[in-house]
Amino acid sequence: MREFDLVVFDWDGTLMDSTGHIVHAIQQACRDLDLPVPGREAASHVIGLRLDDALLRACPAAGARLPELTAAFRRRYQAGLERVTLFEHAQSTLQAIRAAGIFVAIATGSSRAGLDRALQAAGIQDLFDATRTVDECHSKPHPDMLFQLTDYFGVACGRALMVGDTSHDLLMARNAGSVGVGISHGAHADKELLRCQPAALVHSLPELSSWLLPRLG
Repeated sequence: MREFDLVVFDWDGTLMDSTGHIVHAIQQACRDLDLPVPGREAASHVIGLRLDDALLRACPAAGARLPELTAAFRRRYQAGLERVTLFEHAQSTLQAIRAAGIFVAIATGSSRAGLDRALQAAGIQDLFDATRTVDECHSKPHPDMLFQLTDYFGVACGRALMVGDTSHDLLMARNAGSVGVGISHGAHADKELLRCQPAALVHSLPELSSWLLPRLG
Protein backbone atom coordinates (compact mmCIF):
# COMPACT_ATOMS: atom_id res chain seq x y z
CA MET A 1 0.00 0.00 0.00
CA ARG A 2 1.31 3.44 -0.92
CA GLU A 3 2.41 5.44 2.15
CA PHE A 4 3.31 8.76 0.53
CA ASP A 5 1.87 10.99 -2.19
CA LEU A 6 4.60 13.62 -2.11
CA VAL A 7 8.37 13.39 -1.57
CA VAL A 8 10.15 16.64 -0.76
CA PHE A 9 13.93 16.97 -0.94
CA ASP A 10 16.26 19.49 0.58
CA TRP A 11 18.83 20.71 -1.96
CA ASP A 12 22.29 21.52 -0.52
CA GLY A 13 23.86 18.49 1.13
CA THR A 14 20.97 16.22 0.13
CA LEU A 15 20.89 16.21 -3.67
CA MET A 16 23.77 18.60 -4.32
CA ASP A 17 27.20 17.75 -2.85
CA SER A 18 27.78 21.33 -1.75
CA THR A 19 28.37 21.15 2.01
CA GLY A 20 32.15 21.48 1.80
CA HIS A 21 31.90 24.36 -0.65
CA ILE A 22 29.45 26.27 1.57
CA VAL A 23 31.59 25.71 4.68
CA HIS A 24 34.68 26.96 2.83
CA ALA A 25 32.79 30.04 1.57
CA ILE A 26 31.62 30.92 5.10
CA GLN A 27 35.12 30.55 6.50
CA GLN A 28 36.79 32.51 3.69
CA ALA A 29 34.21 35.30 3.95
CA CYS A 30 35.00 35.67 7.65
CA ARG A 31 38.73 35.76 6.88
CA ASP A 32 38.14 38.42 4.23
CA LEU A 33 36.64 40.70 6.89
CA ASP A 34 39.05 39.74 9.71
CA LEU A 35 36.17 38.24 11.67
CA PRO A 36 36.44 35.11 13.86
CA VAL A 37 36.44 32.06 11.60
CA PRO A 38 34.00 29.32 12.64
CA GLY A 39 35.14 25.71 12.65
CA ARG A 40 33.73 23.20 10.20
CA GLU A 41 31.08 21.91 12.58
CA ALA A 42 29.78 25.40 13.42
CA ALA A 43 29.77 26.45 9.76
CA SER A 44 28.08 23.29 8.53
CA HIS A 45 25.43 23.38 11.26
CA VAL A 46 23.82 26.54 9.84
CA ILE A 47 23.45 25.18 6.31
CA GLY A 48 19.78 25.16 5.33
CA LEU A 49 18.84 28.31 7.24
CA ARG A 50 18.10 31.71 5.71
CA LEU A 51 21.46 33.19 4.68
CA ASP A 52 21.57 36.20 7.01
CA ASP A 53 20.45 34.08 9.97
CA ALA A 54 22.94 31.35 9.05
CA LEU A 55 25.90 33.73 8.83
CA LEU A 56 25.05 35.48 12.08
CA ARG A 57 24.79 32.16 13.88
CA ALA A 58 28.08 30.98 12.41
CA CYS A 59 29.80 34.28 13.21
CA PRO A 60 27.97 36.21 15.98
CA ALA A 61 30.77 38.79 16.00
CA ALA A 62 29.65 40.00 12.56
CA GLY A 63 26.98 42.17 14.20
CA ALA A 64 26.41 45.32 12.17
CA ARG A 65 28.83 44.03 9.52
CA LEU A 66 26.40 41.30 8.53
CA PRO A 67 25.65 42.92 5.13
CA GLU A 68 29.39 42.95 4.38
CA LEU A 69 29.71 39.32 5.45
CA THR A 70 26.74 38.35 3.28
CA ALA A 71 28.30 40.03 0.25
CA ALA A 72 31.66 38.39 0.96
CA PHE A 73 30.02 34.99 1.31
CA ARG A 74 28.21 35.36 -2.01
CA ARG A 75 31.47 36.23 -3.76
CA ARG A 76 33.23 33.24 -2.24
CA TYR A 77 30.28 30.94 -2.91
CA GLN A 78 30.15 31.83 -6.60
CA ALA A 79 33.88 31.24 -7.01
CA GLY A 80 34.41 27.62 -7.96
CA LEU A 81 30.71 26.81 -7.89
CA GLU A 82 31.03 25.09 -11.28
CA ARG A 83 32.96 22.30 -9.54
CA VAL A 84 30.03 21.44 -7.24
CA THR A 85 28.01 18.50 -8.56
CA LEU A 86 25.00 16.37 -7.75
CA PHE A 87 25.50 13.37 -5.50
CA GLU A 88 25.91 10.17 -7.46
CA HIS A 89 22.54 8.56 -8.26
CA ALA A 90 20.59 11.76 -7.56
CA GLN A 91 19.02 11.84 -11.02
CA SER A 92 18.14 8.13 -11.10
CA THR A 93 16.62 8.35 -7.61
CA LEU A 94 14.37 11.21 -8.67
CA GLN A 95 13.39 9.44 -11.88
CA ALA A 96 12.44 6.27 -9.98
CA ILE A 97 10.21 8.21 -7.58
CA ARG A 98 8.48 10.02 -10.44
CA ALA A 99 8.00 6.71 -12.27
CA ALA A 100 5.99 5.54 -9.25
CA GLY A 101 3.52 8.36 -9.88
CA ILE A 102 4.57 10.44 -6.86
CA PHE A 103 4.85 14.22 -6.73
CA VAL A 104 8.45 15.38 -6.20
CA ALA A 105 9.42 18.78 -4.81
CA ILE A 106 12.24 20.79 -3.26
CA ALA A 107 12.20 22.77 -0.01
CA THR A 108 15.44 24.70 0.48
CA GLY A 109 17.02 27.52 2.41
CA SER A 110 18.59 28.71 -0.85
CA SER A 111 17.34 31.82 -2.60
CA ARG A 112 15.01 31.50 -5.57
CA ALA A 113 17.65 32.80 -7.96
CA GLY A 114 20.30 30.47 -6.51
CA LEU A 115 18.12 27.37 -6.74
CA ASP A 116 16.95 28.15 -10.26
CA ARG A 117 20.55 28.62 -11.42
CA ALA A 118 21.62 25.36 -9.77
CA LEU A 119 18.73 23.39 -11.25
CA GLN A 120 19.41 24.73 -14.71
CA ALA A 121 23.13 23.97 -14.42
CA ALA A 122 22.36 20.42 -13.24
CA GLY A 123 19.77 19.96 -15.98
CA ILE A 124 17.19 18.35 -13.67
CA GLN A 125 14.60 21.12 -13.29
CA ASP A 126 12.02 18.98 -15.13
CA LEU A 127 12.22 16.29 -12.45
CA PHE A 128 10.44 18.49 -9.89
CA ASP A 129 6.75 19.32 -9.81
CA ALA A 130 7.26 22.32 -7.52
CA THR A 131 9.96 24.07 -5.50
CA ARG A 132 9.92 26.36 -2.50
CA THR A 133 12.77 28.56 -1.29
CA VAL A 134 13.38 30.86 1.62
CA ASP A 135 12.36 33.79 -0.61
CA GLU A 136 8.75 32.56 -0.63
CA CYS A 137 8.52 30.92 2.82
CA HIS A 138 9.60 31.11 6.41
CA SER A 139 13.02 29.60 7.08
CA LYS A 140 13.37 26.04 8.34
CA PRO A 141 12.48 24.56 10.81
CA HIS A 142 9.23 26.52 10.45
CA PRO A 143 6.77 24.22 8.62
CA ASP A 144 5.72 26.85 6.07
CA MET A 145 7.53 25.27 3.10
CA LEU A 146 5.82 21.92 3.67
CA PHE A 147 2.48 23.57 4.35
CA GLN A 148 2.73 25.44 1.05
CA LEU A 149 3.74 22.36 -0.90
CA THR A 150 1.11 20.03 0.56
CA ASP A 151 -1.54 22.69 -0.02
CA TYR A 152 -0.35 23.16 -3.62
CA PHE A 153 -0.68 19.45 -4.38
CA GLY A 154 -3.76 18.86 -2.22
CA VAL A 155 -1.85 16.28 -0.17
CA ALA A 156 -2.32 15.69 3.56
CA CYS A 157 0.79 16.60 5.57
CA GLY A 158 0.97 13.07 6.93
CA ARG A 159 1.27 11.74 3.37
CA ALA A 160 4.34 13.89 2.64
CA LEU A 161 7.92 12.71 3.16
CA MET A 162 10.76 15.17 3.77
CA VAL A 163 14.29 14.00 2.94
CA GLY A 164 17.14 16.10 4.29
CA ASP A 165 20.67 16.11 5.64
CA THR A 166 20.11 18.49 8.58
CA SER A 167 18.12 18.65 11.77
CA HIS A 168 16.47 21.77 10.31
CA ASP A 169 14.87 19.58 7.62
CA LEU A 170 13.73 16.90 10.04
CA LEU A 171 12.35 19.38 12.57
CA MET A 172 10.44 21.11 9.78
CA ALA A 173 8.89 17.74 8.89
CA ARG A 174 7.94 17.14 12.51
CA ASN A 175 6.49 20.64 12.87
CA ALA A 176 4.37 20.08 9.75
CA GLY A 177 3.11 16.67 10.84
CA SER A 178 4.99 15.05 7.95
CA VAL A 179 7.41 12.12 7.89
CA GLY A 180 11.15 12.83 7.92
CA VAL A 181 14.05 10.75 6.64
CA GLY A 182 17.62 11.82 7.35
CA ILE A 183 20.47 11.29 4.93
CA SER A 184 23.93 11.35 6.46
CA HIS A 185 26.15 12.41 3.55
CA GLY A 186 25.61 16.14 4.12
CA ALA A 187 25.98 18.76 6.84
CA HIS A 188 24.81 17.20 10.12
CA ALA A 189 26.20 14.18 11.92
CA ASP A 190 24.22 10.97 12.40
CA LYS A 191 23.68 11.58 16.11
CA GLU A 192 22.14 14.98 15.46
CA LEU A 193 19.81 13.59 12.81
CA LEU A 194 18.80 10.71 15.07
CA ARG A 195 17.88 13.13 17.86
CA CYS A 196 15.07 14.33 15.57
CA GLN A 197 13.63 10.79 15.52
CA PRO A 198 13.35 10.37 11.73
CA ALA A 199 11.43 7.44 10.28
CA ALA A 200 14.79 6.28 8.88
CA LEU A 201 18.40 7.35 8.63
CA VAL A 202 20.07 6.44 5.33
CA HIS A 203 23.63 6.99 4.18
CA SER A 204 23.24 7.34 0.42
CA LEU A 205 20.63 7.96 -2.24
CA PRO A 206 20.59 4.28 -3.31
CA GLU A 207 19.88 3.36 0.31
CA LEU A 208 17.07 5.90 0.32
CA SER A 209 15.61 4.29 -2.80
CA SER A 210 15.75 0.86 -1.17
CA TRP A 211 13.83 2.17 1.83
CA LEU A 212 11.40 4.38 -0.05
CA LEU A 213 10.36 2.66 -3.29
CA PRO A 214 8.58 -0.31 -1.59
CA ARG A 215 6.52 2.29 0.29
CA LEU A 216 5.29 3.92 -2.92
CA GLY A 217 3.04 1.04 -3.92
